[in-house]
Amino acid sequence: MWKKYSMPQADTAERLQKVLALAGVGSRRACEDLIFRKRVMVNGRVAKLGDKVDAATAEIYVDGSRIITNTKLVYVALNKPRGVVSSLDDEKGRSELADFLQVNFEQRLFHVGRLDADSEGLLLLTNDGTLAHKLMHPSYEIAKTYLAEVVGPLPRTVGRRLQSGVELEDGPAKVDTFKLIDAIGKTAQVEITLHEGRKHIVRRMMEEVGHPVTRLIRTSVGPIRLGDLRPGGFRHLSNAEKAALFKAVGDEV
Repeated sequence: MWKKYSMPQADTAERLQKVLALAGVGSRRACEDLIFRKRVMVNGRVAKLGDKVDAATAEIYVDGSRIITNTKLVYVALNKPRGVVSSLDDEKGRSELADFLQVNFEQRLFHVGRLDADSEGLLLLTNDGTLAHKLMHPSYEIAKTYLAEVVGPLPRTVGRRLQSGVELEDGPAKVDTFKLIDAIGKTAQVEITLHEGRKHIVRRMMEEVGHPVTRLIRTSVGPIRLGDLRPGGFRHLSNAEKAALFKAVGDEV
C-alpha cells in the first residue's frame, strides 16, 4: 500500500530529475524525458516536470522498478572466503566479514543470511533492514545457487532423489534444481539451487544421500550473482541489481 504523499520540506527538496540523475538513472536531460513520458512515479502518483522530492524518503519508480535515491542506504555483494565467520563483530575475535570491508559505513550493515565458516561465496550486506528481512523470510522463497564439490562417484538417481525430497532430522527438504557439472574419479562437482534457508541445509542433504560436501560455494542469491568477484572482495550493487532485488520481494508497480 502506498504511503500518503506529502510535500517535502523546502530544505530537503530537490528537483526530481536531479535526484534521479544522482541515483545513476541517466543524465538530467534523460531523466526529464522519463518524467515527461510519465514513466516515473513518486509515492504512488505519476510524476510531473517541476516536481521536487526528498531523496531520503521518497519512493520512486521508473517503469515499475524501484530506484534507490537515499544515499545513506548501502547494498553490497561480498565474496566470503573459506575460514571466515558470517559476522561483522565476532565476539571470539575470529576472522570476520568486517575484515574485508575497506570502507567505514556510517550505519550498521546486516548480512542477508549466513554461510558457515567452511563455506564460501556470495553474501549480501545492507543497512536496509526491511529488504534484508524480506530476502531472508521463507515466504518470499528467494532462491540460492551453490557450487558443491562432493564425494563421488554419483549415481544418476541422486538428482531425482534430492528433487523429490529427503527426510532430515528437522523435517523434509528438497532442491529446486540439481545439475552435475563435472566428475573426476572419486570427486564430483554439482550445482544446486534451492530456496531453503535452514542451517547447513546443502551439506546435510548431500550427507543424507551419501555424498558429503568437501567444498561449498554460493554463487547467487536471487537475481544477484557472484560473477568474477575475487575471494575477500566486495562491490556495491548496481541500480539494475538493486531494482531486481526489490522485484524479487514483490516491491514493484
